[in-house]
Order: sequence, then structure tokens, then C-alpha cells
Amino acid sequence: MKQLLVFEFPSTGPFGPEAEAAYADLADDIAGQEGLVWKVWTEDPQREVAGGVYLFADEASARAYVEKHTARLAGFGITDITATAYEVNEGLSRVDHALLER
Repeated sequence: MKQLLVFEFPSTGPFGPEAEAAYADLADDIAGQEGLVWKVWTEDPQREVAGGVYLFADEASARAYVEKHTARLAGFGITDITATAYEVNEGLSRVDHALLER
């Protein structure tokens, strides 16, 4: 069953185009993550948070990514991380136009 994963953590930036340049290599690495269907990068400069919403092919892939990305963020000094996973109801999601495949 597909898993939706939501990450959020404190961030003072960069945001917007500066984030695109700063995190291009990270985006490439994430794109190769086993089981990743897609990721949407999220940011809110006013609240000073960043993160992402991910769709993974299965629970095992999502769990592996939580471990990897939590450790990576800790390496950047970011420890106040929220990672929440949800099972995806694929039937209802398809009715509402969800793109569940690459």
C-alpha cells in the first residue's frame, strides 16, 4: 500500500530560487530514493519551516527514507523534525485525480 510522508522542520532558508540553487544536488539524490514516486518541496519563510510531502510505493520504502533523511537533517544540525506517514486510499484518491504512479 502506498504511503504519504510529510516532513516539516525549522528552517531560516534559503527559500524560493535560492533554495533551488542550494539544494539541487540534494533534490537529485532524493529523486533516486528507492520506492519514491514523487516529492513536493514545501517552505514557509514566515513560519521559518521547510519540508516536503512524499509519496512512496510502500511502507518499507517510506520508513527507510525517514531514517535516512532524519539522519541527514541531524547532520545539518536540524533535530526538531516532524515526520508523519499515512496509508493512501488509492481508490478514493484516483477518483479525485491523484497521480499515484510515476
